[in-house]
Amino acid sequence: MEGTSSPELAATAAVFANEARATMLLVMLDGRAWTLTELSNAASITRSSASEHADKLLTAGLVEEVRQGRHRYLRIAGSRAAALVEHLAAFSGRVRPAPQSLGAQHRDRAIRDARTCYRHLAGKLGVALADSMREQGLIASDFSLSDRGRVWLERLGIELPTRPNRPLTRPCLDWTERREHVAGLAAELLLETCRERAWIEPVAPRSRAVRLTAAGRQGLSGLLAPAPWDAAPTARIGSAET
Repeated sequence: MEGTSSPELAATAAVFANEARATMLLVMLDGRAWTLTELSNAASITRSSASEHADKLLTAGLVEEVRQGRHRYLRIAGSRAAALVEHLAAFSGRVRPAPQSLGAQHRDRAIRDARTCYRHLAGKLGVALADSMREQGLIASDFSLSDRGRVWLERLGIELPTRPNRPLTRPCLDWTERREHVAGLAAELLLETCRERAWIEPVAPRSRAVRLTAAGRQGLSGLLAPAPWDAAPTARIGSAET
C-alpha cells in the first residue's frame, strides 16, 4: 500500500521464475555443498551461466557460499529456504514427466520412493513413517512430538535438546506424494541416526534418492514392513516398540 513498507515479494518470486535456478535449488535440497560445475551439469547449462544464477540466488538469500581454497561451493541457506523450495514444488500442482529412457525412469522412481528433503526423509518412505508415527502415537495429529515419541527417540540413542529453538517435529508437504512427511529437529536427528547406523544409503553418488539397507529394515521394523522403497511389492505398517 502507498505510504507503507512491504516485503520485496515480487523480487524474491522472480528468482524462482527460471528453470535453471529452480533445478539448482532442487538438487541442493540434499543439504550438501555443490560446486558450480556440478550445478551446471545438473541444470544442463554452462558453468558461466551457473555462476550468474548462483549470484542471484545468493542475493536473494536462498543459498549460501562456502569457499575452500580456490573452490567455490553453494548450499541451501538453512531449513527455512529448504522449506520454501519444497512447498513451492508441492504447490505447483504439476510434475514434469521424467524422460522415457530406462535410466531416467529408474531415477524418477527412486526419488519418489525414498529421498532426503534437506535434512529429513521424504517420498513414500517419509510419508509412510509419518503415517505410522501418528498411528502409534509417536506424534499427534498436528505432528507435534508426544511423550511416547520422545521415549522412542531416546531408545534410538537420539538426544533432544531441552530448549529447542525450533519445532522438534512439524509437517512438511511432500511434492511427489502430495501428503505430509515429518520435518523438524527430531526428524533431522533421526536422519542422522539412519546414516550413522547405515540404515539408509544413497542410490547413486550425488543423488537425493536413498534406499533402506538390511540394517535399516531391522532398525525400523517396528514402523515399516517391506515396501516399494525396499524393493518389495507391497507396504504394510507394523507397530513400534515403546
